[in-house]
Amino acid sequence: MSERAAPPQRRTYRHGNLRQALLEAGFALARTGGPEAVILREATRRAGVAPNAAYRHFADRDALIHAVSLAAMAELAHTMETEQADLPRLDDPVQAACARFRAVGTGYLRFARTEPGLFRTAFFVPADMSQAQAAPSAGTSGLTPFQLLGAALDDLVTVGRMSAEHRPGAEFIVWAGVHGLAALLIDGPLRGLQDAQADEATHLLIDMIERGL
Repeated sequence: MSERAAPPQRRTYRHGNLRQALLEAGFALARTGGPEAVILREATRRAGVAPNAAYRHFADRDALIHAVSLAAMAELAHTMETEQADLPRLDDPVQAACARFRAVGTGYLRFARTEPGLFRTAFFVPADMSQAQAAPSAGTSGLTPFQLLGAALDDLVTVGRMSAEHRPGAEFIVWAGVHGLAALLIDGPLRGLQDAQADEATHLLIDMIERGL
């Protein structure tokens, strides 16, 4: 996947784990083509089974793409966690909390730019499956991307960098700003920016958000 090795594509179905084989096939399709590329028949072909075999595990395409979207969301969480884990050690608790907060945003945007197919899929949810499931969409810490953002904001309050009065609902505003830039960079008028320009836009946005906390 993004920071970890991609799951190997099975050429044939073995060992009785057809659901995982279909999920891995769907994940690979999403990586290269976004949610529109996740087709149940193609996933069964890649898993090496007849199309009807899939219905024991996924009732229809919506069920498969929902499972793939949760896996993509978990991969986004892993990328954000890696961004935080790679931070240098800082002795000042305020600076450390600010760095962790910024890493949430930079990791989010890095994933969008390096894995646009998975990023689009992470936020593609069929209408009848709009309730996110935390466990399948969480990273190693057990937190989803949204929960990682909330935890980073809570840290800012704990160290006194952010007023407790400003905390309620702050994750929605921050998320909207960062996700908006991500969409502009991969699907909107900013998609032609060079990497250095996109990096600069990322830092400018997070600077503005941090100053407004």
